Amino acid sequence: MSKIIKAMELADITRTFQDVRDLVVLTTDRLDSLGEYTLRANLRKKKIRLKTVKNTLCRKVFRELNISIPDNSPVWAKQSVIAWGAGSIAELCREIEGELKNPKNVGLYKDKGKEKVTIKGAVADGQSVTFKQAITMPTRQEVISQIVGMILSPGSQIAGCLVGIGSQVASQIEKISEKTEEAAPAETPAV
Repeated sequence: MSKIIKAMELADITRTFQDVRDLVVLTTDRLDSLGEYTLRANLRKKKIRLKTVKNTLCRKVFRELNISIPDNSPVWAKQSVIAWGAGSIAELCREIEGELKNPKNVGLYKDKGKEKVTIKGAVADGQSVTFKQAITMPTRQEVISQIVGMILSPGSQIAGCLVGIGSQVASQIEKISEKTEEAAPAETPAV
C-alpha cells in the first residue's frame, strides 16, 4: 500500500470515528455476501453503521482519538468490522445481539451450529469493555429515570412523614371530639 493511499485511509478512518465514543468490534470473515448484506441492511434501519477496517490503520487512529484498545488485545485478531450508532453502547449491543439471534436470519449468521459473525469486544466512552459488560450497561433513559427516582425518593419520604403526622393529629382530635360528644348527653339532667 503506497503512502498516499495509506494517508487517505487514515484520514477517512479519522473522519468517520472522530465523534464516536461507543462501538462494537465484530468479525464477519465467515459470512457470505447475502448474510453480510442482510446484516448491514437490517442494522442500517436501526441507525447502526458498519465499517470494515484495516487493523493496523485503525489502531493508529484510535490511539490519536483516545479510544483505548490495547495493541495486544484479541480485538485486533483477524478481520475487524466496527459497528457504531444507536443512542448508547447498551442499545448498540442489544440491537446487534437481537439481529444475530433473530430466528428469521439464523441460517445466514450460523452454519451447523457455528457462528459466522463473532463479537470481539466493545468500547464504551472510549474505554475497552467486554460485550457482556456493555450489554448490561444502562441506557441514557434508564440512567435518567434512576436519577429522577433518587431525587424524588427523599421528597416522597418527607411528604409521607408530614402527612403521617398530620393524619395522626387529626385522628387524635377526632377521638377527643367523639369523647366529648358522648360525655355531653350524660351530663344533662333528666326531666
